[in-house]
Amino acid sequence: MSSLIGSVALNFSEEQSMLLDVARAFVRDKSPIDQVRAQLETPSGYDQGVWDEMVALGWTGIALPETVGGSALGFSAVIPVVEALGHGLLGTPLVDTTLAGQLLLRAGGAAQEATLSAIAAGEVATVALLDGGDWGADNTGVSLDDQGVLQGTKSFVGSAQVASYFVVVGHQNGSPILAVASRSAMSDDAFTANTLIDLTKRSCRVDFSGVRPEQVISGEQVASALRDYRLMGALLAAVEATGTGARCLEVIVDYLKTRKQFGKLIGSYQALKHPTVDIYCAVEDSRSFCYHAASIIDESALSTDAETACRMAKTSAGDMLVFAGDRAVQFHGGIGFTWDCDSTLFIRRAQWTQQVFGDAIHHRKRLAGLLLD
Repeated sequence: MSSLIGSVALNFSEEQSMLLDVARAFVRDKSPIDQVRAQLETPSGYDQGVWDEMVALGWTGIALPETVGGSALGFSAVIPVVEALGHGLLGTPLVDTTLAGQLLLRAGGAAQEATLSAIAAGEVATVALLDGGDWGADNTGVSLDDQGVLQGTKSFVGSAQVASYFVVVGHQNGSPILAVASRSAMSDDAFTANTLIDLTKRSCRVDFSGVRPEQVISGEQVASALRDYRLMGALLAAVEATGTGARCLEVIVDYLKTRKQFGKLIGSYQALKHPTVDIYCAVEDSRSFCYHAASIIDESALSTDAETACRMAKTSAGDMLVFAGDRAVQFHGGIGFTWDCDSTLFIRRAQWTQQVFGDAIHHRKRLAGLLLD
């Protein structure tokens, strides 16, 4: 069996604590619910001024080396920031940009200094992975021909509308590659916006045919980097969901403490108390899984324990938010199903979280092989 029991690290550093405090205050000031709603139907889904302030705080370079303008605090330092963003339902390209930087760093290292420096300075980057909708597939359908030109299309490319750099997962002569493409080399016709259930998110179907990438990364390290990217992506999705789950719980509790029915606060009924406590426990479980995973991820290839922790975090957080969102709608009664109620934002985020980087079934299937003989 996997030695998960032998890996119970759960660290919360002083840097993480400071970042959590700063991020919570920032999101509280910049992302009240009326501002979240104001951005739901805008092209980018976020306010450029807020993004510029996030860049000025150094969040795009938290996990990048100092040699490229980053803070070199490590991937674990990203966790409290993303948790705060999830709590505020603040839709920005930070997660996509962070993951693109980590993929380039792990696959290309110092050779990617120019692109990593641009990311640390605030340029939006994203990874074009999916050929369709299957997170478990190889997703190397885009090819690089003998003339050094890409051929093929990628689906659900996050933050594609605003990205300056695309890390395209593909193949050359049957071997996996990463091709770094610049937005300046692409036409507007290459982008087809997706309609997503979570309106705080943005993605596109992108046709890379005819695009000549600025750099191509190949070799044995590509497969390892892609494996780490998928796992770290699942972890950040879990972290964001944990923050959103905590916000959902706050909304539920506030409603239970103010709404009266038959002359009594509805929070006095056990039928509502017990599920609310279940949500609280699930949020705390998810947070523990997330920070445990963050505690054992370092600059090297992710270990089996780290893989197990990431998959458990994603499974736990996804299930938690689906339950919390559903209860938020039910507890609010008829208004809970309407656009005027914030419950709809939580249940939409829950459905998005379940699918991105693989749903609970996807990860449980792989956990079985890691944990069972």
